[in-house]
Amino acid sequence: MAIEQLYKTLKNSIEEFKPEEAKQVTKKLLEAQIDPLKVLDDVLNPTMEEIGEKFDRMDIFLPELMGAAEAMRAATSVLTEHIKKSTITPTEVKGKVVLGTVSGDIHEIGKNIVKIMLEVSGFEVLDLGKDVPSLKFIEKAEEVNADVIALSALMTTTMHSQREVIELLEALGKRNKYLVIIGGNPTTDNWRKEIGADGWAETAVGAAKLVVKMIQER
Repeated sequence: MAIEQLYKTLKNSIEEFKPEEAKQVTKKLLEAQIDPLKVLDDVLNPTMEEIGEKFDRMDIFLPELMGAAEAMRAATSVLTEHIKKSTITPTEVKGKVVLGTVSGDIHEIGKNIVKIMLEVSGFEVLDLGKDVPSLKFIEKAEEVNADVIALSALMTTTMHSQREVIELLEALGKRNKYLVIIGGNPTTDNWRKEIGADGWAETAVGAAKLVVKMIQER
């Protein structure tokens, strides 16, 4: 089957809530030597972006969103397993990162890929999961003596929670203690500047490179 057709089938499997089909098609793409991050960037992220926009417009509702997310997770589990097997994890720990999807947001796929890329880049990652209360990021960072707080938001309606974490850090007198990076499809570097974050990355690979650079320069 041509790569273009596999891409189309994978997209349809997510839109039609078919996790097993999504998993099998993803395996076929990897067997065809397609870079797992390319599958993520070319198919999975754009498809979930479209679904997220439909949810924001109320063209679809929570059951459809969850069904698509389940199929997305099935495909991503194949990719993440492949990445872990094909990458040698460094023994030297370069720093600690507290990572999570912000309050009100249930999307985890992109965040999970960022976690893997950070880990294979040599960081210890404390993943708080999804829909994380703003104060919890700070409490965990304090608990583990983190270097970086990484905030993911996949919906325009939850971006404000990224700002809230930074405002809480400032109110607690801890803003300069941590490097704060943001990411997620609706975010931009201009948004980073507006809320006073230290860094922004468009992709999972970019996030890992950004954290490495920021730690080195600190």
